[in-house]
Amino acid sequence: EVQLVESGGGLVQPGGSLRLSCAASGFTFSAYAMGWVRQAPGKELEWVSGINGGGGSTSYADSVKGRFTISRDNAKNTLYLQMNSLKPEDTAVYYCAKAWWESIATTLVDFDSWGQGTQVTVSS
Repeated sequence: EVQLVESGGGLVQPGGSLRLSCAASGFTFSAYAMGWVRQAPGKELEWVSGINGGGGSTSYADSVKGRFTISRDNAKNTLYLQMNSLKPEDTAVYYCAKAWWESIATTLVDFDSWGQGTQVTVSS
């Protein structure tokens, strides 16, 4: 059974940083692309970032490009999202997601499993 457990969310001031983690189990982690998706209050799900199975290819939504960095440690079965220069509009529940395949995933339908989410609140 696929399990994805996010951690690292919290309350941070504008301009601050957070690092999200996602511990994965129940599948061969390195064989699948992974991603981060978020949902702000009252808004639809938004794809944030993706990384391929090997970790050598990444992609970002324009809204976070240059501020967020996705990475993975296949030895630890863990996905990360380093978020810098956070803005109030980054406030959302952030979900870790597993793709159907190894190559990078950039749309919501590319993912077949989701974590429970972690809340990120950016406010002064």
